[in-house]
Amino acid sequence: MAREDNRGGGRRNQRDETPEFADRLVAINRVSKTVKGGKRFGFAALVVVGDQKGRVGFGKGKAKEVPEAIRKATEQAKRQMIRVQLREGRTLHHDMEGRHGAGKVVMRTAPEGTGIIAGGPMRAVFEMLGIKDVVSKSIGSQNPYNMIRATMDGLKKEASPRSVAQRRGKKVADILPKRDEAPEASAQVAEEA
Repeated sequence: MAREDNRGGGRRNQRDETPEFADRLVAINRVSKTVKGGKRFGFAALVVVGDQKGRVGFGKGKAKEVPEAIRKATEQAKRQMIRVQLREGRTLHHDMEGRHGAGKVVMRTAPEGTGIIAGGPMRAVFEMLGIKDVVSKSIGSQNPYNMIRATMDGLKKEASPRSVAQRRGKKVADILPKRDEAPEASAQVAEEA
């Protein structure tokens, strides 16, 4: 009897157990199509989806009703997710630029406690990605579609020290800059005082 319950359901059960994704509606537009009898109105939705642990994707959907457009956009976003390596699980490893069309974005790492300093569509991407500290600026196009595509372009360029070391055949310690002995010197001065 148990064998009948498990038939063909192995993959389906694995898919249901995947971590739940959070989604954020970035923009919704009313679009129209002119036809012989007049105009037919529909809705276009732009959605960002992420697990807030380093995976993020965006999607767009069009339908006659708003909920259906959002559902289509969410499904597309889940299909085209990318993984981004985060430093200490809270910020980017290095500064980067992203471009798409006339949209250009600049993203910079930030010290702990800075928060997300970003405009609308970029903020949605960073929140769904799980970044807690970042400073960013959008230059050029303010179109949310172009801003999100430029942000994703920049995030795809990110390389963690581990991946760079592996690609170059070195150790991670060889790639990271050496830290100064300044903290030890300041501790000795404090003890003498």
